[in-house]
Amino acid sequence: MSTALLILSAALWGAAAGVLLPRAAYRFSVPEEEAWRDRCPGGHPIRGWIGRGRCGECAGERTYGPSAALMAIVTALVCAALAAATDTRPELGVWLLLAPVGVLLTVVDFRVRRLPNPLTLTLAGAALALLGLVALVPEHAGDWPTALWATLALGAGYYVLYLINPGGMGFGDVKLALGAGAVLGWYGWSTVMLGTFAGFLFGALYGWALVLLRRAGRKSAIPFGPFLIGGAFVGLLIGAYAA
Repeated sequence: MSTALLILSAALWGAAAGVLLPRAAYRFSVPEEEAWRDRCPGGHPIRGWIGRGRCGECAGERTYGPSAALMAIVTALVCAALAAATDTRPELGVWLLLAPVGVLLTVVDFRVRRLPNPLTLTLAGAALALLGLVALVPEHAGDWPTALWATLALGAGYYVLYLINPGGMGFGDVKLALGAGAVLGWYGWSTVMLGTFAGFLFGALYGWALVLLRRAGRKSAIPFGPFLIGGAFVGLLIGAYAA
């Protein structure tokens, strides 16, 4: 398969997956103490977790949740970038399966500052399990034991930060760090350090931008999950290119 066709196929996959995320984003986007949403804004029951945010029982088939078009575009771009970096190596299949989960987590955390356990823990477990299978394929370019150790190391590091400053680092970030450690560790410890540094840098830049725009104070809490994911994404792209 040519590189161009591979990137196009990955983008189409991302677009198809992204279109199905709005319903889950809406249902997961509730404060920490509340149960997952099971009704649309009009009060009608929502069936299933995957699909567009549209209620056929509401007048005019009322939509809810984030824009399906925007979710499709973002997920398509993420998947295309991963395909361009990884090329035809078998771990690309893992990145393409995990990418929609990362996009979903980013949206939910930005909306309600919550990283749902069904997503963070599934991401970590799926990453390790799928990479373990990929490690059996000769053409792969990573190391599964390092991915495992990086999972534990990054999770432990974030747990220490959570204990030091629980107001600035949520426990959901700790669980998300497990999955980030798995994917970054696949390409080695340098990729882990790069991706981790990038996440903190992105978070700091975002925080200072809010302060400069007078939309937040220096001690205001911000959702860190999107920047943890963004740093892991950048680290993964560089690690894949260098592998």
